[in-house]
Amino acid sequence: MSFEPGTELGKANLDVFAETLLELAQDNPDVLAVTSDSRGSGKLVPYAAAVPDQLVEIGIAEQNLVGVAAGLASTGKIVFAVSPASFLTARALEQIKNDVCYSDQPVKLVGISAGVSYGALGSTHHSIHDLAALRAIHNCTIIVPADNFETAEAVKAAARMFHPVFLRFGKRPMTHLHRPGTAFQVGKSLLVREGSDVAFIATGETVIHALLAATDLEREGISARVVSMHTIRPLDTDAILAAADECRAIVTVEEHSCAGGLGEACAAVLMQANRHVRFRIVGFPDEDTVTGSQLEIFTHYGISAQGLAGTARKLLASTDQ
Repeated sequence: MSFEPGTELGKANLDVFAETLLELAQDNPDVLAVTSDSRGSGKLVPYAAAVPDQLVEIGIAEQNLVGVAAGLASTGKIVFAVSPASFLTARALEQIKNDVCYSDQPVKLVGISAGVSYGALGSTHHSIHDLAALRAIHNCTIIVPADNFETAEAVKAAARMFHPVFLRFGKRPMTHLHRPGTAFQVGKSLLVREGSDVAFIATGETVIHALLAATDLEREGISARVVSMHTIRPLDTDAILAAADECRAIVTVEEHSCAGGLGEACAAVLMQANRHVRFRIVGFPDEDTVTGSQLEIFTHYGISAQGLAGTARKLLASTDQ
């Protein structure tokens, strides 16, 4: 039976992260997880039971978490610092900038329950600023996996890297997007679906919604490309420019503020390369974010199959005028 992207439901990326990290830790005693009272929310309880000497619990003290992680990394340890993304990238931003990035310590910063994964807990727990904040800091690779395959490969790649990395994970079970044998490379996007009318350039947990929108548009004779831009830095500029050259319109999709995220990064690439193409950023606008589940919030802001298909239709209609 052949595999069709977007039809089989897998695990939450966070679960795959924890499982992959445990595999790495069992093979290498230098692999450490450092947590801020987040072994439960980070799905690291089995990890702690299996390799208790390879987990360091800091408590609810994110600034200390990053400082300790940087110190351990400076001794040659392979350190994954695990904390809710909203607190890790806001409360400990100075430590990320100075102790990790400026000092070039190869800490793997792991933002869990990212985006609006916390749902009804509201804006205090939403992390829709993290990509913008970290994009403004030099020397930090930023990876936002879209499915279980991308997650496992990203964790293994991060473990091999000798510079700072930020990994971003949500809580919802994700649909498998990639066929067996797909090759993953940091900084190189993955083409989920071919298309020539409109290109959805999406990242993280929004990619499946872009794929579903593309399927809906196909029924109307609209050919929609879907690109999983799992690495926000370094950005795959070739894929962005190819979309501009080969499609009539581009829609970027992210579980993040429209300010400073994937969309603005793509817009900068297009403008500086003098590419003229119809373009829209779909994310969270500059307003108080509504309260609800992740899917309810997505639907409200048009990050859904119906919403994205509608955005694409309007954008394509404007190119025909």
